[in-house]
Amino acid sequence: MTSDDQLNATLLVLMMILPLSALVSRRIPFRKAAGMAAIWGAIFVVGILVVGLTRDGVSANWERLKAVMGNDEQRVAGSAIKLRMAPDGHFWANAMINNRPVRMLVDSGATMTTVDRQTALKAGVQVSPERDQFVRTGNGIIRVSSGRAAELEVGGIARSDVGLQVADNDDLNVLGMNFLSSLSRWGVEGRWLVLVS
Repeated sequence: MTSDDQLNATLLVLMMILPLSALVSRRIPFRKAAGMAAIWGAIFVVGILVVGLTRDGVSANWERLKAVMGNDEQRVAGSAIKLRMAPDGHFWANAMINNRPVRMLVDSGATMTTVDRQTALKAGVQVSPERDQFVRTGNGIIRVSSGRAAELEVGGIARSDVGLQVADNDDLNVLGMNFLSSLSRWGVEGRWLVLVS
């Protein structure tokens, strides 16, 4: 037990002694005292939860919740799209491939935009039957097929006839340099990735 844990335990005991001593000194019947103690206990539990949430910062917890729900913030500002950095340190885009919504990791280290085979099928992407290309990823070398999307859109920025790599790995959807290099400019500004058409 660390000194912080000991201090927290001591404060918790002191906070509980105060209402309990008030109940004992008033000589309230046991049943009524037990009900009041339960109410005080609930108040302390809620207080501890609130302190726990605010300890890391309410905004950080809100960001974690949005990330879990897959709702990272993406804003359209004129010809620019702004993507907020997710708690995992990455930028995620809510894209559309052939009018089908796809959540994609923005990866400037990826030469080509890559989607998994399931996503490609759902979006109606034309995929070559051969898995004739080898790609080095952070997780090793994978075999991919080539494909083409009639349209790839992020926010209001749309590109037609976009070359893709299609991987057998599930849930591998990466927005690569072939899309990013088609933009007039892109870059990180604070905790935002800004894409300009």
